[in-house]
Amino acid sequence: MSPANATIAPSEIDLKQPIGPQVYALLKRKILTLALKPNEALSEKELATRLGVSRTPVREALIRLADEALVDIFPQRGTLVSPIRIAEVLEAQFLREALEAAVVRKAAEEPSPRLVDEMATLLTRQQRAAKGGDPEEFMRLDEMFHSAISEGVAMPRAWRLIQSVKGQMDRVRFLSLPNNSHLLLLTEQHAEIFHAVEAGDPDRAEAAMRHHLKEVLQTIHALTDEMPSILA
Repeated sequence: MSPANATIAPSEIDLKQPIGPQVYALLKRKILTLALKPNEALSEKELATRLGVSRTPVREALIRLADEALVDIFPQRGTLVSPIRIAEVLEAQFLREALEAAVVRKAAEEPSPRLVDEMATLLTRQQRAAKGGDPEEFMRLDEMFHSAISEGVAMPRAWRLIQSVKGQMDRVRFLSLPNNSHLLLLTEQHAEIFHAVEAGDPDRAEAAMRHHLKEVLQTIHALTDEMPSILA
């Protein structure tokens, strides 16, 4: 069994549900959380066998992941998990900051009680995950926190657009999460965003979001020194 296959469990696919979206979501999650590591080889045939599905949904998932720059497909040579490309991380950070700064500003201009309640609930759960040292749960709640803001201002497509470009950025972010102090720092930054929205202060909310989304730049500098083999 290849190292990639060893991280995939057949039980993670529900054969009673549509297969394609599940295969895509599973492989993407494994890549973003570095269970499938940069430069690791992926075999379409072996993945299909391991998951108990046909090769078609695996092939389609790999094509989608290639579009998101998370895998590299080399005709006649095979498929590899993409290295973390610093240039793409920086581009994703730029695009995400531009969009989310505008979205959170809109949220703070007329804060919805429903959004404020949802942000407060998610923040409490994030604090629990941070104190418990649970990076995967924290990352899931982080996604929900940012998504809630876009949903709260009736701009769900803004978040879908952000998701399509931020895969490289997410891998860098995940590498920093096992550090409990970093989890707590991110939670504090989310709290500042929340309080600004709750107070109806667009300038403060935008500034807090921009500061928060620049945090990944500090992680890049650290990784350049500590893990140069996974970067490109």
